Amino acid sequence: MNVSAELECWKCGASLASILLPFRRLEVCPECDAEVHVCRMCEFYDPSVVEACVEDNAEEVRDKERANFCDYFKPIPDTYQARDSSAAQAARTELDTLFSRGSSAETSKSTSTRRELDELFGDSDDSG
Repeated sequence: MNVSAELECWKCGASLASILLPFRRLEVCPECDAEVHVCRMCEFYDPSVVEACVEDNAEEVRDKERANFCDYFKPIPDTYQARDSSAAQAARTELDTLFSRGSSAETSKSTSTRRELDELFGDSDDSG
């Protein structure tokens, strides 16, 4: 019986409908190959508490994104959280603008700055 129709991968958001419950310990997402028997997919996972688990009897699992042997594991839907990449993209665009090469204005500015430095400190090619 396939009861995992509403479950989605914690890492990529792909449907896990093709995987039967209970998940095997080393079951992986059919799309991204992320392990799915992980704390991040469990109903007891809560990063705001100590050890990120609200099940009092569960043993500590250090890596919450790797398969584990927890007997209390209960997968839940809606564990996927899309990462907001807008800030990273804005920073990347800003860096590209700052370090862009090939524009004629920047090339001439760079050349004139180099010429000024050579005049100030002496051109190493002329001293010889």
